[in-house]
Amino acid sequence: MDRWDRVGRVAAYGAALALTPYMLIKVSWVVGSLLGLLPVGTGFGKAEWVVLNSATIGMAGIGIAVALALVRPWGMRIPGAPLAFCAWVGTGFLVPVLPYAVLSSLLGSADGHPKSGSDADPSMPGWEAALVQIGFVGMGLGLAIALPAYLRRRWPDAFAGRLGDGGQGSPRVPPWMAVVGAAVGLIWLYWAVGGTAGVTHHGERDLAWHLLSGVFGLWAFVAAAATWAAVRGWPARVPRWGPMALGWLGSGSLFAWSGWKLPFTLYLAVAQPADAALPENLALAAVLHLAAVGAGTAMLRALVRTRLASSDS
Repeated sequence: MDRWDRVGRVAAYGAALALTPYMLIKVSWVVGSLLGLLPVGTGFGKAEWVVLNSATIGMAGIGIAVALALVRPWGMRIPGAPLAFCAWVGTGFLVPVLPYAVLSSLLGSADGHPKSGSDADPSMPGWEAALVQIGFVGMGLGLAIALPAYLRRRWPDAFAGRLGDGGQGSPRVPPWMAVVGAAVGLIWLYWAVGGTAGVTHHGERDLAWHLLSGVFGLWAFVAAAATWAAVRGWPARVPRWGPMALGWLGSGSLFAWSGWKLPFTLYLAVAQPADAALPENLALAAVLHLAAVGAGTAMLRALVRTRLASSDS
C-alpha cells in the first residue's frame, strides 16, 4: 500500500465517521416527532416530516456505505456501476458546496449549510447545526480524497491519457448537454448577483440563497466546459484527468441538487403552504431543475462513453 492509498484509507474512514452524527440526529428527529417529543419542521405535516427525514437517513446510510466501500476489501468485489453512481451522487451533493461552507462561515451565515431546498429547520440547536455542518464538510472532503484513490486501484486507466487521444469530434459544436448546463448556470448566476426576473418572493432571498445560487451556477458552467472539452477532445494534449474530474463533480452537482430540490418545488406548487415559499417562480424553478437533472445525466453518460471510446482506440 503506497502513501496515496494510505491517505485515501484515512479519508474514507473519516468521511464515514463524520456523517454518522448527522444520521443519528435525523433518527432522533423521526423518533421524536412520532412520539410527540419534538416539533416538526416549518411548513410540513408530521407525515411529510417523517418521510423527508427518513429519506435523508437512507441517503446518509448509503453515503456511509459508499465511503466504507472505497476502502474495505469487499468494495473491490461489488459491481462497479452502482457504486460509481452512488459515489457520483454523493460527491455531487457534498464536494461542490464546500466553497459555500467556507463562505457562509466567513460571512456569518446563520447555520452554515444549505437552506434552500434542504432539510434544515430554523429551530435546530446550534450544536446540532455544527454537527450537521461537520458531517457535510467531512464527508465531502473525505470522498474528494478517497474516491480518486479507489478509482486508481480499481480502474487504473480511468483518467489516463490526454484530450484528443480518442479522436473526438470537432470542438466547434458544443454538445447539447453543455449548452443546457451553461444556460441553467447563467440563470443561477444572474439570481446570485441580484437579478429579479423570475423571482416571485423577493423577501425570501437571503445570504445563503445568493451564495448557493452562485456556487451552483459556477459548477454548472464548470460541468458544461469540462464535458465539452472531454467530448470534443479540445484543447488537445491537456491531461484527461482534469476535465474528467471536473465534469464528474459538476454533472453530479447538477443531478444531485436539482434532483433533491425538484420534489420540494413541486410540493410547494401543489400544496401552496402559507408558511413556506421559495424566492424563485415555482414553474421556472421546476423547469430549471428538470433541465439540470437531464443535463447532468447526459454529461455523465457522455463522459463514460468518451472514456470507453478512447480506451478502445
